[in-house]
Amino acid sequence: MNAMIWPMLSGALAGLGLYLFVRVLLRPRPGVATLVARIDAGSRSMQTHTLSEYDTSFAEMSGRGRSAMTALADRFEVMAAQRGWQMQRHRADLAILNRTVGAMLATKVVSGLIMLMIGPLVWGALRLGGLDLGPAMPLGLGLLLAVLGFFLPDFSLRAEAEQRRREFRRTVGIFLDLVSMNLAGGRGLPEALLAASSVSDHWSVVRIRQTLANARLFGTTPWEALGQLGKDIGLEELESLSGALVLAADDGAKIRQSLSARATTMRRKALSEAEGDEGERSQSMLIAQMLLVIAFLVYLAYPALTALMSEQAL
Repeated sequence: MNAMIWPMLSGALAGLGLYLFVRVLLRPRPGVATLVARIDAGSRSMQTHTLSEYDTSFAEMSGRGRSAMTALADRFEVMAAQRGWQMQRHRADLAILNRTVGAMLATKVVSGLIMLMIGPLVWGALRLGGLDLGPAMPLGLGLLLAVLGFFLPDFSLRAEAEQRRREFRRTVGIFLDLVSMNLAGGRGLPEALLAASSVSDHWSVVRIRQTLANARLFGTTPWEALGQLGKDIGLEELESLSGALVLAADDGAKIRQSLSARATTMRRKALSEAEGDEGERSQSMLIAQMLLVIAFLVYLAYPALTALMSEQAL
């Protein structure tokens, strides 16, 4: 009887998980409050959707997989709105990667389910290999892997967001130089900002250009829109730039000097960060080379030490 408990428990958990997955996958029916909240958030948004690496990989999925992930993301988006899940810790990371809360939750759940199924597969492979493992092994291993799979997207999100912020900082420095050049050419500040954001189709420049265009449509100032963008994506450089533009909006000469000095400071900071990263890589390579040399010396000295110890034993 005891031998039947674990298989029955595993089957019950698998059935429950499948039932919950199907329920979540069904097309949601959001309430009126949720729809009003979505419309209000969209009307106040200063962001527009630009294609990211995540969107590209998602677009390359098969039709069924894409529709299933879209439905799952919509369902989680509604659940998050209804329950007030803000995900403040990941909000800025999601914003800079153009991912929604629903898409993030869907990725976490799918990753956890995939890792959950790996446990029984590993257990079956080990049983076929001749290892006699108990029936509780696949359940415990599956749950452990499911927890790991559920939190793996968080680490990936953080790493990708930090990489994109570094890229955005470099773009902001170049953008400030272009704005300063346009101001020197006699343009006003709003026109200089729009002209500087129209020189490239890089995703970060497109993000700035669309933010400035939306600011004009919604009747807000460009520096206010840039400050809100910096706050949303967690980029302090844009927030401080917004404050500087507000203080010096009436004096073109001071704006040019301030923007040039700010761009120079950002370039020096980026250069120092790059030098620091290269120094860390050099230290890592040095440590790896030392470990290789030590391992090689141990390999060479091991036969002699073995022979010496055997002679002493005799």
